[in-house]
Amino acid sequence: MDFYFSRFEHRQPPEPLKTPRWVMMTWQVLAVAALILGANYIYWRWTASLNTDALWYAVPLVLAETLAWIGTALFTINLWKEEDPPQNPPPSEINDCLRPEDAEESRPIKVDLFIATYSEDVELVRLSIRDAMKMDYPVPLNYKVHVLDDGRRPEMKAVCDEEGAGYISRQTNIGFKAGNLRNGLEQTDGDFLIICDADTRVFPTLLRHTLGYFRDPDVAWVQTPQWFFDLPEGEDLARWLGRKAGKPGYGLGWLAQKLIGPVTIGRDPFFNDPRMFYDVILRRRNWANAAFCCGAASVHRREAVMQAALRSYVWTVEEEINRHTEDIRDPVMRQALQDAMRPHVAFDTELTPYKFHVSEDIYTSVLLHGDAARRWRSVMHPRIESKMLSPQDMLTWMIQRFKYAAGSLDILFHDNIFSRRRFKLSLPQTLMYATTFWSYLACVWNTIFLVSPIIYLFTGIPPVSAWSEPFYLHFLPFFIVSELAFMFGTWGISAWDGRASYLSFFSMNLRALDTVLRGEQIKFHVTPKERQTGRFLYLVKPQIAIVVLTLAGLIWGGIQVARGQVDDPSGYVINIFWGAVNIAAMLPLILAAIWTPTEEEGASQ
Repeated sequence: MDFYFSRFEHRQPPEPLKTPRWVMMTWQVLAVAALILGANYIYWRWTASLNTDALWYAVPLVLAETLAWIGTALFTINLWKEEDPPQNPPPSEINDCLRPEDAEESRPIKVDLFIATYSEDVELVRLSIRDAMKMDYPVPLNYKVHVLDDGRRPEMKAVCDEEGAGYISRQTNIGFKAGNLRNGLEQTDGDFLIICDADTRVFPTLLRHTLGYFRDPDVAWVQTPQWFFDLPEGEDLARWLGRKAGKPGYGLGWLAQKLIGPVTIGRDPFFNDPRMFYDVILRRRNWANAAFCCGAASVHRREAVMQAALRSYVWTVEEEINRHTEDIRDPVMRQALQDAMRPHVAFDTELTPYKFHVSEDIYTSVLLHGDAARRWRSVMHPRIESKMLSPQDMLTWMIQRFKYAAGSLDILFHDNIFSRRRFKLSLPQTLMYATTFWSYLACVWNTIFLVSPIIYLFTGIPPVSAWSEPFYLHFLPFFIVSELAFMFGTWGISAWDGRASYLSFFSMNLRALDTVLRGEQIKFHVTPKERQTGRFLYLVKPQIAIVVLTLAGLIWGGIQVARGQVDDPSGYVINIFWGAVNIAAMLPLILAAIWTPTEEEGASQ
């Protein structure tokens, strides 16, 4: 069967980033300087710059700046240093991966690879099975591939039989993917398990390169980077304009590129390139033992998964008992009632190796990292060991991103993960997880940053007492040093896509936040693997509104300056720059909503 991605099978993954030592040292010096200058700026903003005649506008903006500075501080800690764990040689037998007191009779290591599927094309899953079957390892290994089919499809079972893979299904879909994985665990006995999605096609080197980390008996899981091998390569600007406007368009595009350099249209329209996240953000959490699991292409120690399930089970039972008995004042009576309730509550509570949650991966990571009795470790392996498919349309992309945001926020507000009673996270781990959750809350202050220049351009009311010399002396050093710092901190990766998406996601993350705060259940939509047809501008109405209102404000403000009705034109200049950055951040998302594959790409779908 010919898929749209068949033409990309020749692509090879990029090598892991190698950040020079001098770059890392420069980043650290500049990062500290940026935080100090930022703290000075924030202090000045609160104490000497507020426009007291417009506190309704000035206070929300300075509060947003303060919260953004806190986010910058957290992000700085996240990126502070790159420290990969040593990649040990692959273990030969099970005792190489156990503590001396847990040693057993020598035997080959057992590994189960799970391919979780529900409604995906069975021929797509066949490709994943075939690649999984090519696993290479230097010594004998008890290795099995299992398809966990929540769709209960006879045609899927037939493919498994043809390819020599195990087929595991169940009667219900309770718990969705988490329940599917639990069912797979109950019917297998591997020492380690590899979690894959239907489109995860592992490389033969996966186990050779990752099992060595498990020589440390406290390593619970190894996450490998996700690589989307089907990202569009884009189209030269001249050719793109030529298709749209003929020879004049081609000539205009050719001239533009002679002046400003190469321009590519349609390359990664949905910000899917994951290198910033895996190669920089998550990888630099290794030093703090805080790299969390992201699901597909991760390797797990069964003992750790089951121990986390047991801890969660005991906690859930005790919390349920305490909830019903906390109002009883008599300690003897309370204890007697608790003892009587315990077997009944224990019987009614399910043991769930993976929490029935849309973000079960990060929840299980917190549970294992916070286990004071064992102090399980995690590893973010730097090298790509699999390939998978990216969302190919705005609707699919939105479904996936909404699940990430809403699932993470649901854990933050409902699972009390920073409680020392249940999760004994270290200080560095706490700060790393706080960075993740803080980034999803940023939609609140990002909205203020998007609206503020519009307010000024239409009203002429400044949020500061004056656009004067003290403002520039406090703001510009902080801004310039901060930009330089993160240029070095993300060396080798273009930071603009990440920054633009961070700002333009505001409406989707606001919707996720609203969903969680109102207590609505987060739906377990399966991310489609085929391109959904149509135009999706309705999904980016807030971004379009920001662009239109900002442009209108710039025009209106320009008219006011031309009429001489603006006392301080420098404020207008500042807001021109501010508004232009906001528009530039919104445009890629708007263009992604109307993006369609080129004729060659579309022909193979």
